[in-house]
Amino acid sequence: MGKYSKWIGGGLGWAVGGPIGAIFGFIIGSIVDGSTTEIQTGRSTGYFQGRPSGYSARTTTGGYVMSLLVLTAAVMKADGRVLKSELDYVKKFMVQNFGEASAVEAIRMLRDILNQNIPVNEVCRQIQQHMNYSARLQLLHFLFGIAQADGVVDPTEQNTIEQIAMQMGIGSSDYQSIQAMFVHDTHADYKILEIDSGATNEEVKKAYRRMAMKYHPDKVRHLGEDFQKAANEKFRKVNQAYENIKKERKIA
Repeated sequence: MGKYSKWIGGGLGWAVGGPIGAIFGFIIGSIVDGSTTEIQTGRSTGYFQGRPSGYSARTTTGGYVMSLLVLTAAVMKADGRVLKSELDYVKKFMVQNFGEASAVEAIRMLRDILNQNIPVNEVCRQIQQHMNYSARLQLLHFLFGIAQADGVVDPTEQNTIEQIAMQMGIGSSDYQSIQAMFVHDTHADYKILEIDSGATNEEVKKAYRRMAMKYHPDKVRHLGEDFQKAANEKFRKVNQAYENIKKERKIA
């Protein structure tokens, strides 16, 4: 299964347990088949009770990808239909960040996940407990991109993403900031910087510095170079919002 399966087989971390591990049971089972490490599923919960020898409490790239695909499936199913434009968006994202072969595997696994029941709240709680805040913000940014793939963020999808954000422990201002990058209104640039239009020029500058630090790609460096590329998009939107406000206010 190429590079994609190596992420899962080589660095599952905490994601092998709980609801995410249950959803990926069929994939993990095929990858570790024949190894000395045995992963067993619990009959009562459906969750993995064992841990692979490479288990880590740190979020690995493999664990992050597993979380991303599960939440992606939840958002895609939210409006009761899975569109080709959404699958194309996922594939395009994966091709840009991980290459053609990995993108093919991602779509293959995503199609399987879409056929499963996803306990969204439990998945989000697992992510909140084990994934750092910056990585969770990056997940949220990608989910909005999926929802917007058909040109508009459907209200049902937006509600699902809002619930995901809440369950993952994302603050309200951070949620509104990322939402404003995709659901635009006249105050979108201010929302991205987490301020209102009545802020002073000095407050605008301080807000930009704060947001630039929060969303800097280095915050997700531990997930690997691939995910830093995705983080650059969010960082670029923060910069663009600031530039728009500066131009509007004629701030030097």
